[in-house]
Amino acid sequence: MKMDSLVLLLGFLLLTLFSQRFSLPVVVALDLKNTTRYSKQVSTLRLERIEKHLNKINKPPVMTIQSPDGDIIDCVHKRKQPALDHPLLKNHKIQKVAPERPKVMKTMKPSSSSSQSENDTVKAKTGGIAWGHQMWHTNGTRCPRGTVPIRRTTVSDVLRAKSLFDYGKKSQRSTNVNVNRQADAPDVASGNGHEHAIAYTGSSNEVYGAKATINVWTPAIEQMNEFSLSQIWVLSGSFDGTDLNSIEAGWQVSPEIYGDSRPRLFTYWTTDSYQATGCYNLLCSGFVQTNSRIAIGASISPVSSYASDQFDVTILIWKVHTQFNLLNSPSAHDPKLGNWWMGYGENNLVGYWPAELFTHLADRATMVEWGGEVVNTRSTGEHTSTQMGSGHFAEDGFGKASYFRNLEIVDSDNSLSSVREVSILAENTNCYNIKSSYNSDWGTYFYYGGPGRNPKCQ
Repeated sequence: MKMDSLVLLLGFLLLTLFSQRFSLPVVVALDLKNTTRYSKQVSTLRLERIEKHLNKINKPPVMTIQSPDGDIIDCVHKRKQPALDHPLLKNHKIQKVAPERPKVMKTMKPSSSSSQSENDTVKAKTGGIAWGHQMWHTNGTRCPRGTVPIRRTTVSDVLRAKSLFDYGKKSQRSTNVNVNRQADAPDVASGNGHEHAIAYTGSSNEVYGAKATINVWTPAIEQMNEFSLSQIWVLSGSFDGTDLNSIEAGWQVSPEIYGDSRPRLFTYWTTDSYQATGCYNLLCSGFVQTNSRIAIGASISPVSSYASDQFDVTILIWKVHTQFNLLNSPSAHDPKLGNWWMGYGENNLVGYWPAELFTHLADRATMVEWGGEVVNTRSTGEHTSTQMGSGHFAEDGFGKASYFRNLEIVDSDNSLSSVREVSILAENTNCYNIKSSYNSDWGTYFYYGGPGRNPKCQ
């Protein structure tokens, strides 16, 4: 009898060990809001790794808010947020004093090649989204003072990604040099399926920030692992190497990351050309959030409609000038010592990317890009029908095509000035295109976007 019990016990222990070590499959239901519900077999070992990762990034909340769109917003104490887990930020003290915002300078009209037309004088027809409204605000509940709102990440969120390592990351830019591009042009021609329609500044500039107001739409996405976004890139480093530093912010639709088709506020950063460092939003340590009313990764509402009401959001990224004292001299300001801050709307500070995270961007940026990006997986052998912007080409104009307006850059004196001239680039103008112009209300601006697959885009 003792021998039988011992055999049964050993058998149970071996079965338990086998299931843990060799990862017996578990069926997990993935619920994609606004898309499709499906099941996926996942090993117990993978689930354990995912749960361990989630325990790192989902910090214990002081309070939890259920959003009407299905998101769970955790109100986490500022000093407990994921950013401070970064090895370079172990002794980082969260900046409490609001930084000095860039001063606005008089807008300068660019060369006569840009023109103003009646259709472009549309300022009175647009409406900015008040306080950067997000859907989790709907029931009136707010996070308490001293906390920051963080969108909770779930097992289903991670399982939609190719792997745990890939979750929350953009794919690496191609390191192949495009011999046809200008020396000061961004390297966006790549084999990873990313396509763009962007405006950009020359790479010889010293830049300390950028700003724009971005039209918000809900572009259709064909495949779950594709996305469509509209953003600002603040860049420094080599496009042809592995040391590119990038700070990014805007709105995106990504079923893979968020599980739905809603446009969402997002941030991104990398210091090694999207290889291993950085991530979207707060899905890894790095970005320090200071605002208790804006959740990065939360959905934006309302959005624009074709030939109807238009809504936009204003985003500012700039390097703060940190005060220091010279020997026996008046105090001065040095932008090379400061953090990179993000503003949302006209007067709202979201948080900052600490200068310690970066190499090239520790001092300044050398290029700014504004525009749209999509992923074209060609999963059916044809070009994707994933839309960029509104899904309409630039020439359709206001109310139909998406826009960026009031493009500005920040200089070393912490002054905002209108971008006098920009270069534009799109890899395949039959799929997505861009057209820039200027007027007194919108300064330098452009329309951009497209439907993706069509008779001329296969």
